[in-house]
Amino acid sequence: MMYLNLDETKTKETVKQLDILLADYHLYYQKLRNFHWNVEGKNFFDLHEKFEEMYDDAKIKIDEIAERILTLRMNPVSNFSEYLKLTNLEESNANLQDYQMVETLLEDHGKIISQMRKVVSTADKGGDEGTIDLVGAYIRELEKSSWMLEVWLKKLS
Repeated sequence: MMYLNLDETKTKETVKQLDILLADYHLYYQKLRNFHWNVEGKNFFDLHEKFEEMYDDAKIKIDEIAERILTLRMNPVSNFSEYLKLTNLEESNANLQDYQMVETLLEDHGKIISQMRKVVSTADKGGDEGTIDLVGAYIRELEKSSWMLEVWLKKLS
């Protein structure tokens, strides 16, 4: 890891936070698949398509987070049993109304954004600009996605 010029002890702390984010994204991805498959009602077409777009994005981020951990010369957590122990999120059932699905995702977004900020803070202490750059962009994207979902909910009021 000498070519990265990072303190291995500080990098281990960053990786711990990245592993939690990776776990969060795995549960989030599966929740999006669940909602994509099970959404019903008059908003089916809009949400079915939106949830697919969101899980495709989550799948890319899962890979990028794991590859960042590997770039930091550590191994990402890769077992679902570990994800369930680490995650800030909870699983969701399939019997939700469309607006409840969106509300659930917005709650998850808040938790994921909070974890992303922990990653950025820890990476900053370790001088890890690569991780800060990666996750900083994720924060901006998820904030925008959250705003759009929130506006969608308002149209139902």
